[in-house]
Amino acid sequence: MLAAETVQGLERLGIVHETTLPYSPAQNGKMEVFWVQIEGRLLPMLDGVVDLTLGQLNEATLAWVEMEYNRKLHSELEDTPLHGYLHHKDVGRPCPASQALRLAFTQEYDRHVRRSDGTVSLNGVRFEVPSRYGHFESVRLRAASWDLSQVHLCDTKTGTVLCRLFPLDKHKNAQGQRAAKQPVAGVAPATVLPPNSPAPLLQKLLKDYAATGLPPAYLPKDEATSTPDANPS
Repeated sequence: MLAAETVQGLERLGIVHETTLPYSPAQNGKMEVFWVQIEGRLLPMLDGVVDLTLGQLNEATLAWVEMEYNRKLHSELEDTPLHGYLHHKDVGRPCPASQALRLAFTQEYDRHVRRSDGTVSLNGVRFEVPSRYGHFESVRLRAASWDLSQVHLCDTKTGTVLCRLFPLDKHKNAQGQRAAKQPVAGVAPATVLPPNSPAPLLQKLLKDYAATGLPPAYLPKDEATSTPDANPS
């Protein structure tokens, strides 16, 4: 439970990640007792199943938990888990959607964007960065090391997911023609200034300052050094 995906995922979900000390199973007594019942009760009932699949194991585990474990009297609680869940104070919270959970349990990677083709490399696989983010020199990715089919580009400061990245198809990329880059929506095209002219903002400031009628804050050098002759000949 120390993988980067697990640690970062719990942090994103607001769950405190408290690990037990090595060789100290008593710190996690509730889970240890639960596993004892799985190993001593559930798994022996599956010994006769040949070529047990993960789907069959999940179905059998869910049926056993819902129909037996949750309805069996707990010796320390003196109640069944189902009755306690329905009649005592609810301290749980709604579970996020599956896609949100999948995105939460990911690891962050910092990568530099290749200027030649606008791609980044992750675990030997190249991914295309959309042209609207092509001006980024470095990007931050979020992905699970065991599943590179879901790789997302996120903001380096806030962690907000910006878009999903897809692997580079080298064959199609070599044979196809690149489309012309479209301007980013909401960004005005750059204004071409005439030669020997200040920026538009500075022109506005000069115009506003001249409209105030204030005297100049300095005198030109020629006017400051040249004084009228008091006794002209």
